[in-house]
Amino acid sequence: MRRTEVLRQLVAEHALRAEQLVAPLFVKEGLSQPVEIPSLPGQYQHTLPSLVREVGELLEAGVRAVILFGIPARKDAAGSEAYSPDGIVQRALRRLRGEFGDQVVLLADLCLCEYTDHGHCGVLAGPEGPVDNDATLEIYGRVAVAQAEAGADLVAPSGMMDGQVQAIRRSLDQAGYSHVGILAYAAKYASCFYGPFREAAESAPRFGDRRTYQMDPPNVREALREVAQDLEEGADLVMVKPALPYLDVLRAVKERFGMPTAAYQVSGEYAMIHAAAQRGWVDLERAMWETLLAIRRAGADVILTYFAKEAARKLRA
Repeated sequence: MRRTEVLRQLVAEHALRAEQLVAPLFVKEGLSQPVEIPSLPGQYQHTLPSLVREVGELLEAGVRAVILFGIPARKDAAGSEAYSPDGIVQRALRRLRGEFGDQVVLLADLCLCEYTDHGHCGVLAGPEGPVDNDATLEIYGRVAVAQAEAGADLVAPSGMMDGQVQAIRRSLDQAGYSHVGILAYAAKYASCFYGPFREAAESAPRFGDRRTYQMDPPNVREALREVAQDLEEGADLVMVKPALPYLDVLRAVKERFGMPTAAYQVSGEYAMIHAAAQRGWVDLERAMWETLLAIRRAGADVILTYFAKEAARKLRA
């Protein structure tokens, strides 16, 4: 049953579909043209017009969902551009909804790290921290409403604040956006694999790190508690991040809860594959398929990946 490609496909236990992929996209205020991200080959900080073109290409390839990360021209201690009606992500959401209607699922990352002048995911209790969890929740609620008003189908809180899903669900419901869903970054680990993203989103913390609110890599049972809490608070989907180093966590989450489950193949995973391929150490296309299938096999229903467009094109070829 392995003798030919067609026989192998006949008995394949898992498969990828383009519709399961979500493309992460960066949009930056003040650019006159898109800027390639050196550590993420083929990925760009977009202008609004180039973002529209990119989403058009993704739709043609078969990708039906994108998640937006914004880089504002102005940052402050409270990350106020994250909830401004004229913030860069809100403008991008309105533009994409106007261009593509319901052809595309629009997700908006909900965090403050790209918007604060200190680079942490919430407001600080003092000049050098710690992050004030409860004060941050109020701001997260404002961000969620602004994103919903601009056209987001799903908001995706990634800051790992305690109680964030409940606070966001309450704010959305009170503002009349009960139809807007929540993709919770429920098990987001304090990982070294976020480095290229922080370059792309210009979101590296100015001091300290995020280990006081992101999860510690040795822990699995804690991840299950975090997922259970987010589901109880109203999450519609839950996510494990990063994907490849935490496939065991992804499998445990899917088996325990059976809910729609996402995994994020993060920037460092993508960059490593490209770097190895550039040196001739691995075959780029085979490494892409093998890693995406591993994530799917471990239990992901939805995969956020920078390979989205390339993989979708090849799936449709």
